[in-house]
Amino acid sequence: MRKLMEYLPEWAQSWVEVITLGLQIGLIVLGTLALRALLHRFIQRLGKDKHLPLEFVVGGRRLISIVLFSAMLLLVLDRLGVSGTVLWTALTGFTAVAAVAFFAAWSVLSNVFCALLLFTTRPFGLHDRIEVLESGDKPGLGGEVMDINLIYTTIREDATEGQDPTYLRVPNSLFFQRMVRLRTRAPVLRSLLD
Repeated sequence: MRKLMEYLPEWAQSWVEVITLGLQIGLIVLGTLALRALLHRFIQRLGKDKHLPLEFVVGGRRLISIVLFSAMLLLVLDRLGVSGTVLWTALTGFTAVAAVAFFAAWSVLSNVFCALLLFTTRPFGLHDRIEVLESGDKPGLGGEVMDINLIYTTIREDATEGQDPTYLRVPNSLFFQRMVRLRTRAPVLRSLLD
């Protein structure tokens, strides 16, 4: 490379690195496209010879394209000076944070959606007596519905003589995961007539 630099004029010597980098990137792109075409043709022939379903052939071609273009992107970024380790760390870190945030928000969003369903379907209302059952034969938690908000439904449990009543905050999604026994008749008639 140094001997080549000696033969070039001075104004062209500053462009040698840029041209070399451009040629390397071009070769990476052309090599990827050629390998992709070759592998696509191989999968197409394999699908015809072995009578594979069309879904398998199309899925295989898409998978090969994704893998090859991802590798091409990493190689090009490496030639530009971006470390693959840094990219991988950033990608996995972002994915982990997104997964934790989605998992944390999922329960809240689920309860909000279930609250909207409770407001629209009205399986029970305020001051109705309900019981949330684990199964049909076991008693569950129950009492009088005191409040329904976007996250929780507050139920006042029956208290024995001399004790203060206790309040349960039941997540709204639980009403759609368990059976609910309605012990008040008037709200049923009211919701049917509305």
